[in-house]
Amino acid sequence: MTVDRASGAAFAVFSGLVLWESSKIPFGTLADPGPGALPMLLASVLLACSLFVMLLGSGERLDAIEWSEWRHGAAILGTLAFMAAAMETLGYRATIFGGLFVLVAFVERKGWIAALIFAAAFAFGTYGVFHTLLRVQLPRGMFGF
Repeated sequence: MTVDRASGAAFAVFSGLVLWESSKIPFGTLADPGPGALPMLLASVLLACSLFVMLLGSGERLDAIEWSEWRHGAAILGTLAFMAAAMETLGYRATIFGGLFVLVAFVERKGWIAALIFAAAFAFGTYGVFHTLLRVQLPRGMFGF
């Protein structure tokens, strides 16, 4: 089994799950698409691409890969899991700021000042775009922040 085939199969399974769950949401019509239209469309494109990669892809054998960066990947996955769990409690800005600060300062080992500036700019900038301009409701958290 090659890396391309394994990743293609994993994404095909994921897109199948998204298609299955999206079928429970109203699709609407082409003239008036419902909330299920975009997930169905994106999952269908992902399925087609993953099947293409799975069937035609070649690459390194899966058992030949050295997993030297597994700690890096585990740290990123752990930070993302924390962010998903803490979003409602801490709020959007605090969660995004904390998660990005950890990723930049500790995982990527950039300077503290660069991590603070990047995390703050991204957290407050995206909040401004989504909340103020696009009127998307984002979690405020227990501190109202």
